[in-house]
Amino acid sequence: MSNIIRIGTRDSELALWQAKIVQSQLEKLGHKTQLVPVKSTGDIVLDKPLYELGITGIFTRTLDIAMLNHDIDIAVHSLKDVPTMLPKGIVQAAVLKRGNVNDTLVFKNNEEFLASQEAVIATGSLRRKAQWLNRYPTHTVVDLRGNVNSRLQKLEDNDWNGAIFAAAGIGRIGLRPEEAINLDWMIPAPAQGTIMVAALKENEEVLNICKELNHEETEICTSIEREFLNKLEGGCTAPIGALAYIKNEEVNFKGVLLSTDGTKRIDVTRVKKLGEHKDIANYCANYIIERGGKRLMDTIKKSQIKTNIYSTKSLTEGQKSLFDEKVKTDSSDFIKISFNRIHPRFLKNEIKNVIITSKNTVEALLTNYSAIELQFKNIYCVGRRTKQLVEKRIGKVTHSEKNAKKLAQYLVEYMEGTEVTYFCSNLRLDDLPTILEKNNIKVNEIEAYQTKFDGIKLNDSVEGVMFYSPSTVQSYVRENIAKGVAFCIGETTAKEAKKHFEDVRVAKVPTVESVIDLVNEYYIGH
Repeated sequence: MSNIIRIGTRDSELALWQAKIVQSQLEKLGHKTQLVPVKSTGDIVLDKPLYELGITGIFTRTLDIAMLNHDIDIAVHSLKDVPTMLPKGIVQAAVLKRGNVNDTLVFKNNEEFLASQEAVIATGSLRRKAQWLNRYPTHTVVDLRGNVNSRLQKLEDNDWNGAIFAAAGIGRIGLRPEEAINLDWMIPAPAQGTIMVAALKENEEVLNICKELNHEETEICTSIEREFLNKLEGGCTAPIGALAYIKNEEVNFKGVLLSTDGTKRIDVTRVKKLGEHKDIANYCANYIIERGGKRLMDTIKKSQIKTNIYSTKSLTEGQKSLFDEKVKTDSSDFIKISFNRIHPRFLKNEIKNVIITSKNTVEALLTNYSAIELQFKNIYCVGRRTKQLVEKRIGKVTHSEKNAKKLAQYLVEYMEGTEVTYFCSNLRLDDLPTILEKNNIKVNEIEAYQTKFDGIKLNDSVEGVMFYSPSTVQSYVRENIAKGVAFCIGETTAKEAKKHFEDVRVAKVPTVESVIDLVNEYYIGH
């Protein structure tokens, strides 16, 4: 480590606020620091797959990778968002003194609706939904996702009576309305209201520094809550609440497991003297399991197996492991690729300008010829991954752009000569050759491979579809009526999706992992 402690954080308003609190405490202790907001995993490369390292958390994964790559020294998280099993090599270095543990109700007009038979409450949390319906069984609970600001705006824009937020989160960034109500009857999420600092296990210097920040009482209580969650959850997303607190040298604990509709509820409480509290989590989890908890958890698991996201490209086991627990995925290849024979006459002489827009083109060329036989003076590419593959297997890339339209605009302005060879598919976008030909650049199109539609009809449970090319969109709509959300790898794919879908979202970088991040962000609910 250098003399400066690099503090990794997500770039949301709340995450930055929490990181600045850690930064302030470290600087008060005389340490130099630097905030490092981390946006995406798209450009980060690891030697091992994420699943082998145990990297799973939607809120924490980006920072885990940055730490393992030694781009940051510590990471700051909301502890309730951190998986109970940390990745290999990463440990909890400190927890700060806990903030407000409660959930908070923000209501639209007034709180009179609480006495009414009919009301509409918004939350993206299974735990909050189940506890609300347990208390107000005739009310309707609607889904609410996004960051604090966007959720408050949705409450304003919709005809809802109220929405539920974490008191700590909404309070920390100064957005809590004066009339908001703390729901002290609602058992919070394990470790709610707690800021956690993570560090590498091998970094003893940083671990010793972080010990100065650690609040022992908070550590004891949140550890009990997270152990209870870990023993009870069993890999299933369930409505589980847990709260431990210390009073008069005693550890008080209360936990709850509910059915997702709130009709079934199993509670547990326990009090032990401080120092004799080690068995609380295990005892309370077993208490719930033995009183119908196992049967209830099995029912919840079965109810969650319906696929809600479908990928139009087969996903690897490693990629599947990156999804949030709320996401149930299935996948298959909606397009099949077959390589054409490229006649030697096309390559008799060195080609001055070549356009390659996909990895399939690279594979098609190399199926026909060796890299030595592919004598191209200038190679122009679309996409970072395509460029990397070309430079690894064929030769240096003169220039690349994120999409075909931008590449065409670049070539019009800067390309040497007035002729280009475009190795393409039988299904292709017209933007690139059309723009070039309108600007008096001759385009020699050579069909390097064929794209064949191979889509299937999806189940009604599917709420969103992941697309990786315009062809995958076209294949999908041949078999399905477009509904839900289209998660797209890039702008060109999104352009095609917008012809059919109302809700189209585009990944920050053109990778499968970035599309997965997009899906996870959609399913986030605090």
